[in-house]
Amino acid sequence: MPTLNVNGRERAHDAEPDTPLLWVLRESLGLTGTKYGCGVAQCGSCTVHIDGEAVRSCALPVSAVKPGAKIVTLEGLAPNGSHPLQQAWLALDVPQCGYCQSGMIMAAAALLRDKPNPTDADIDERMTNVCRCGTYNRVRAAIKVAARGGDARRAGFDIVHLARSDATDGGRS
Repeated sequence: MPTLNVNGRERAHDAEPDTPLLWVLRESLGLTGTKYGCGVAQCGSCTVHIDGEAVRSCALPVSAVKPGAKIVTLEGLAPNGSHPLQQAWLALDVPQCGYCQSGMIMAAAALLRDKPNPTDADIDERMTNVCRCGTYNRVRAAIKVAARGGDARRAGFDIVHLARSDATDGGRS
């Protein structure tokens, strides 16, 4: 039975060689953080890392993954949610519907690995994932916060969350 190194563990699977890696991760290995969006490697919802590179897994046959390659999914980025990107995503309320966000986070992690303090141009060039809700400004802000360690306040973003009752009166109560 073939194996894949996923999130630091050797995992056996019985998928056909032409099965996209996405479906092996989701259906055979039960790692559902990686999402199906388009099936043609355009939207980026299926982004994972293979040997540190952001790869769209929906169009990559599992047989194309080299033996010994290290695959990291959202579940393996920081299982306890402590990665600076995960912290920034939460602090800035980046997701709206959230469907694309695992792919966005994985693409952003690869960007930060290569460019620890990215410019807006770097972000524009590398963040090609599609967000149907249009959270691009919050994604950009979260990448910048993560580049500064993941603490939104320390990075200069003063975010104030209002309780539901405060939101109805503009925070005046």
